[in-house]
Amino acid sequence: MTDTKRATSIDQWTSVQAYTLAVVCLVVGIVGGWLIRGSQSPAAAATDTGSTSAPALTHANAGQAPTPAQMQQMADTQAGPLIEKLKSDPNNTALLENIGNIYYDTQSFATAIEYYQRALKLEPANAAVRTDLATAYWYAGNVDTAIAEFQKSLSYEPNKPNTLFNLGIVEWQGKMDIDKAVATWQKLLDTNPNYENKDKVLELMAQAKKHAGVKLGTAAKPLSQ
Repeated sequence: MTDTKRATSIDQWTSVQAYTLAVVCLVVGIVGGWLIRGSQSPAAAATDTGSTSAPALTHANAGQAPTPAQMQQMADTQAGPLIEKLKSDPNNTALLENIGNIYYDTQSFATAIEYYQRALKLEPANAAVRTDLATAYWYAGNVDTAIAEFQKSLSYEPNKPNTLFNLGIVEWQGKMDIDKAVATWQKLLDTNPNYENKDKVLELMAQAKKHAGVKLGTAAKPLSQ
């Protein structure tokens, strides 16, 4: 999201802009940065692929946030041995997924998408990897493609909890569609009664419902009213 079209005064804000700001304030402490991975962790995937231990993702200036270039360099360093293995085993979906996960974790989403897509060409029904692909699209700013990939994941596993969890967040934050988001989360709870993140889902549903009355394109009003 850029500020190139920032309004010149608060009176010029539309309800969309006010809503987006409110969502950022509400969500940053709740869901910011923790959409749930659909697949196993990179460490588990590394075990499956037989890869050796990769170096930890660290950077020179400890205590400071790494730059995008540093993040990319860290990812390239960790993924390097796996990419080398891939040359002799190009159809190894576990390797492709693990490499995608490395780039995903370092916010190199375009590269993560590339490897997830390659894995899905080999195993299109892998709902876990497709969920990760959809989430990477969301973080890359492609909301519509993210939702389409979540829906495709659900066509293979209709009740997959991590897919439903993430889809609800994107429907809320990406499309401001409260009804769909709440319905998605309700389906998650109905079909997964022992879901370990139930309390988080209920909190998200409560927060989203506070914005149910916002109409797009109308004059903004304080969302607390």
